[in-house]
Amino acid sequence: MKRLLTMMLLAVLTVTAGAQGFDNLPDPTANNERVVDNTPDSIAKALSARPAPGSTRVGENPVMFLVGNSTMRNGTLGNGNNGQWGWGYFFPQFFNATKITVENQALGGMSTRTFYTDLWPAVRDAIKPGDWVVVSIGHNDNADFFDARRARGVIPGVDPDTMVVGFNQRTQRQDTVYSYGHYLRLYINDVRARGANPILMSLTPRDAYDGQTGLIVRKPQTEWAAYIAAVEGVPFVDLNEISGAKLDSYSPWKEKYHFMGDHIHTSKFGAEMNARSAAGGLFYSNNPLLQPLQAMMQNVELSMYEVKREEGKPVLFFTGDSTVKNKDRDDDGMWGWASQAFTVFDESKITLVNAGRAGRSTRTFIKEGLWEKVYNSLQPGDFVTIQFGHNDFCPITDAKGRGVIPGTADTLHVYHMDDGSYEVVYSFGWYLRKMIDDCREKGATPILVSLTPRNEWPDGKIERRDDTYGKWYREVVEQTGVAFIDMHNISADFLDKKFAKRLSDDKEKAKAQIAVIKERAGIYFKQDHTHASKLGAQMNARSFAKGLRDSGLELAKYLKK
Repeated sequence: MKRLLTMMLLAVLTVTAGAQGFDNLPDPTANNERVVDNTPDSIAKALSARPAPGSTRVGENPVMFLVGNSTMRNGTLGNGNNGQWGWGYFFPQFFNATKITVENQALGGMSTRTFYTDLWPAVRDAIKPGDWVVVSIGHNDNADFFDARRARGVIPGVDPDTMVVGFNQRTQRQDTVYSYGHYLRLYINDVRARGANPILMSLTPRDAYDGQTGLIVRKPQTEWAAYIAAVEGVPFVDLNEISGAKLDSYSPWKEKYHFMGDHIHTSKFGAEMNARSAAGGLFYSNNPLLQPLQAMMQNVELSMYEVKREEGKPVLFFTGDSTVKNKDRDDDGMWGWASQAFTVFDESKITLVNAGRAGRSTRTFIKEGLWEKVYNSLQPGDFVTIQFGHNDFCPITDAKGRGVIPGTADTLHVYHMDDGSYEVVYSFGWYLRKMIDDCREKGATPILVSLTPRNEWPDGKIERRDDTYGKWYREVVEQTGVAFIDMHNISADFLDKKFAKRLSDDKEKAKAQIAVIKERAGIYFKQDHTHASKLGAQMNARSFAKGLRDSGLELAKYLKK
């Protein structure tokens, strides 16, 4: 027989929930669209911004519906305009769109209870046999039961015989509140009644460490969801544990930038991590009920370089832009210096992998997943050169989106891009520190390399960029203690020695002299003042080797004698 809790017991339950470590988020603030989550205007706006339930269905293909809160779909419009992202935005990339579509029906501010009463009916009615429904919700369940603003709280635990009856000020009617587990059962029963497949996932972790273990706090809802899944025979993915373990492996600095603005909502980095954790939890599950879904998944395995690993032989990865890797095939064309690294390194002792990509900045190299591929490939004992700058002083919001915030401050800004999207952009130094930190996490040795000099000769000497990029490189070296090879000045010294000239006091004569210098030095460049010829690439490779020998770094022992 069900137990009817009195309103006196309600206060006791509220205190108990807080003691069990539930998230108790502050009241929301208006975002860029000047709406607040979980109010009539925000729900109306969100419904107009996201697809109507089931509207993305292609023919008879199944649909995967995502049920959650702001950690799954952040902001009323879910477009990152506040720098926060929900993982549901990035989840579709793991599914073959020709076989299944993924609909993110989550909304910030919702609890298991309010999603079920306010948004679930429309989703439920759109479900067809063979569909899939992922339920990962609960961050907002520790709240008032019947208050005028949200009335979204639920009773902690999984007891099916627990309820609270009272007057709901938000809905202005008598209401009954049940346990967390009870609401999960409601979703499961409704999904099965429609001939579809329910999946339970635990919550995303938050930026909170356990004082005793020093690890990310694991949420109590995990045990409750796992219990319900086991009792009801439903697939369960412990998203809280999978992502929590990843955060545990990161440096404190890296763990922090996976969140944005507070201790629960994620940055793009955090949302992408949670999306991959959720996808991996599904794809690698041994639950036979998930086999049909697994057959429709893609891109789950980590992108890595196919490197032939040999015992006792480390790998040296080169990262950077076109000055590191260019077309590298025409003797009279443009070359990146890492293509010529074999001229200075003994390849019987070390494996060389040129991971550079033309046209990239620190920002786009990371954003496009190029750095992630290197990161995934790293093993203890490897080395990584990090050399960027030529494309980092480009416009921030244009189609290429390469520009960064000048300097090395630990700063960021949300930019409204020219294509209408939003992106968080960091400083030049921040991106360098991220790559350095990632290398060290993997047990690899990062080496910062200053950018190659350009064929510009103010005052008859080659241009030195020591007051901008050179200054910022050195600041990052001071901040991180990273190894540093100043290729910029080593190559510049070489070129100055060959071509520098004292200029005439006559401006016209000096201009003509500079033109002659640029023409002569042009044998080391190709097509413009930035890109190297094959001879120039070999010169820069020798500069790197010289800097390496002078530094006394361990990598120097792999140079040719």
